Amino acid sequence: MKISILLPLKENFSPEYPGAVSIFINDTLKHSKFKTSTTVFGSTEYKKKFNHKYTNLKSKNYLFQSQNKKYVEEFEKYERKNKSDIIEIHNRPNYVNYIKNLNNETKLILYFHNDPLTMNGSKFVYQRKNLLKKCSKIIFNSDWSKNKFLKGLYLDSIYRNKICTINQSTKKNLVNFKKKKKIISFVGKLNKNKGYDLFGEAIIKILNKHNDWNAYVAGDEARDKLIYNHPKLKILGFQSHKKIINLLKKTSISVVCSRWDEPFGRVSLEASANGCAVIISNRGGLPETNKHAVILEKLDALTLFKKIDYLIKDKSKRTDLQKKSYKDFYLTNRYVSTLIDNVRQENLSVNLILKKKVDKLKIIHVTNFNERFNGRLFFNTGKRINNGFIRLGHSVLEFSDRDITHNNKNYSDMSGAKNLNKKLIQTCENFQPDLIVLGHADLIKIETLQDLKITYPNLKIAQWFLDPLGKRGPDYEKNKKRIMDKMNVIDKNFLTTSPRVLNFLDNNKNFFIPNPIDPSLETLNNFNNDCDNDVFFAMSHGVHRGVLKPRYFDERTLFLEKLRKKSRNIKFDFYGVNNVQPIWSDNFLKIISNCKMGLNLSRGKPLMYYSSDRIAQIVGNGLVTLIDENTQYENFFNKSEMVFYKNVSDLSEKILKISKDEKLRKKIARNGKAKYIKYFNSNNVANYIIRETFDLSVKNFYWHH
Repeated sequence: MKISILLPLKENFSPEYPGAVSIFINDTLKHSKFKTSTTVFGSTEYKKKFNHKYTNLKSKNYLFQSQNKKYVEEFEKYERKNKSDIIEIHNRPNYVNYIKNLNNETKLILYFHNDPLTMNGSKFVYQRKNLLKKCSKIIFNSDWSKNKFLKGLYLDSIYRNKICTINQSTKKNLVNFKKKKKIISFVGKLNKNKGYDLFGEAIIKILNKHNDWNAYVAGDEARDKLIYNHPKLKILGFQSHKKIINLLKKTSISVVCSRWDEPFGRVSLEASANGCAVIISNRGGLPETNKHAVILEKLDALTLFKKIDYLIKDKSKRTDLQKKSYKDFYLTNRYVSTLIDNVRQENLSVNLILKKKVDKLKIIHVTNFNERFNGRLFFNTGKRINNGFIRLGHSVLEFSDRDITHNNKNYSDMSGAKNLNKKLIQTCENFQPDLIVLGHADLIKIETLQDLKITYPNLKIAQWFLDPLGKRGPDYEKNKKRIMDKMNVIDKNFLTTSPRVLNFLDNNKNFFIPNPIDPSLETLNNFNNDCDNDVFFAMSHGVHRGVLKPRYFDERTLFLEKLRKKSRNIKFDFYGVNNVQPIWSDNFLKIISNCKMGLNLSRGKPLMYYSSDRIAQIVGNGLVTLIDENTQYENFFNKSEMVFYKNVSDLSEKILKISKDEKLRKKIARNGKAKYIKYFNSNNVANYIIRETFDLSVKNFYWHH
């Protein structure tokens, strides 16, 4: 596992002159459980660096090219050699767009340390929407910063889990309040934005009034020249972070009177951690740094003077504020580091924890559960696979897409697809699935799945598909389009046709599954019974229609007529042909219970392993299965388990032979069901879908090779 942290171009990752971002990363990374697998990338001129794994990127000035772009390009050179699981970008939203050709598994996490509305790459609504799409997580150093980012955005529920606040942190030092000195401190840039002019004016009056108090100022400013002199005012200039902390340990009153909107306020944070009574302006995220701070009602020198004067005069109040600030301080480096590690863990491209607990998943199964047909279509593959998930111990939420669209059509959503996709998003928000399994869910939009993947980085999406995909089969172009539509967002695809004979598919992502038997649905054992009819076959002109279409032609009727003519004295029981209506549900079981053999005849030219779910109903109920040898099911079953035919004549001969030999008929049917239910049962198929989707071992599955 590899994490890369990309600093802003001019951020010094050095203890000699560190920026706030570098201090934050240094302090939290010390306590991270991912410390050894994390590399910080930057462009630091100082020789001495913080003690972490660090790579210094080349930094040059380019006359006609963006230096920031070139800086990111240098970073990408390292990424191409050794791709990261997570890239963390600090305070440069425009870097998100500069990074190209990311590995699909690499997650981007963006940290904001400043007001997003002032930064290139996040000033405008469309830019912030783009960041939400590209980043797995966006982290703000204060709720104030987060709310700025959300300005003008209608945040769909799909993005609610993508943003969070993780405040800055510092070390909580041991404080002896009895050793606090009569010191008032100001730390930061000595300019008007930081309110130094207000402090300077107020502090001169304070020092004149209170002879036993001193003031210390740590900081510098090359542009503003604000000069304040007093015998008890010590101007220290720029100080190392260590010296700043030592100053705050002695300080009694710390002043942070910024005019500008501080995104958070590190000085106020560190003053609290060192037991200071803190005076702050009500700007930006400063109020989030210390709930016991004294807040300036007006931002002027007179108000500041009065607040300092009040705390000097009232020692008990001053001490009370110092102790409360210290006692309630919780934003330690260790605590915040844990929050960051939790985000990293959630966003790892390979979720090791989930792999260990793959036996207890939350699954949303999106397919047609046919609620609106009142049980007529209960016996279907979606139900079989669903039963498998449940028997394996998973928590399964059934999401019947066709029923939802049927019940939610209106003038503004004629197909019901808008409501369907919205409902799936809301369901994911509440259910928080580990896996979404799609079965012929054509109206689920690829954009919906993409957004779900972004929102839930560890979410896996699988798809099963039962319809024929051969070029010489029915609806080839339509079915090909259906299967390819979501291919870029699907983790794994499962077909009842061997992907090896489908040249438009990537075999690394597509896998064969057999039509599963379910012991609760396939309940007959015809091999134990004497049956009146020899051969059963049923088809329909569409399961949802339920009845035959007038003037509809199915090429299989020609095959069936030839078979009838060649097979005299054979009792055929055919449905869906010659104006005999299809049969469904319990009536189907009653009719099939009186048949010796079942013809597994699919539309189109036979293709490797392809069969409709008819095969599960035939073999699963103890009938002899008659199947074209071009399906290559002889790779799974032998001649004592199924009957394989070459053509109509060959099939007719074999039917005649079996119809006269009850012992042979019962033997083949019994053996066929025994093997099919042992290897091709719904539990095994459901388990295979899960294990293949999560890249776990599948070598023990009978059909996998």
